[in-house]
Amino acid sequence: MQEFWEERYAAEEYVYGKAPNAFLQSEIKKLTPGRVLFPAEGEGRNAVYAARIGWSVDAFDYSNAARQKAISLAETFDISLQYQVASVETYPFKRHHYDLIVLCFVHLPPKLRQQLHAACTNALRPGGKLLLEGFHKSQLPLKSGGPKKEALLFSPDDLQEDFADLSIGQISQQRVILKGGPYHDGPAETVRIIATKNQ
Repeated sequence: MQEFWEERYAAEEYVYGKAPNAFLQSEIKKLTPGRVLFPAEGEGRNAVYAARIGWSVDAFDYSNAARQKAISLAETFDISLQYQVASVETYPFKRHHYDLIVLCFVHLPPKLRQQLHAACTNALRPGGKLLLEGFHKSQLPLKSGGPKKEALLFSPDDLQEDFADLSIGQISQQRVILKGGPYHDGPAETVRIIATKNQ
């Protein structure tokens, strides 16, 4: 998996663009800035946006090439990120540490997905928020991006089970138009979650 992402992010261009995810952009504005974590953050478009509007940002990804591009993007805005090269298995999640965790198109095999989602739940502070957007299983025949294995795509039922310890304020399937570079482009079927860690 690491080799796949290193190869993809080795391109000079930002393969998912430099603009933040639209769902993140609309929701994070409603929150008071604090400490946020971006797992599997890739080239940094979302982490950089959060830092620009006052959040203290931690991020990680498998890919060193992705980290280098994220740091470069941050430098163009004269901001800093705490960005590690790590996997879901090796990242040191801290218990009750984050005010917000953002998962944007983080697609993993089921057991690893469950491990990540459990770690995120544990890492949220009481009252902290989780935002997630990813491809719904009905995305499979569409050409606008995402894994081509159904097991790697999301269903609302799976996500409700993964985040059973959070209070889910919204879980919905959306038809969106992606404009995130050559690998996220066109009409897409996604799932969005807004959830809160109980006090």
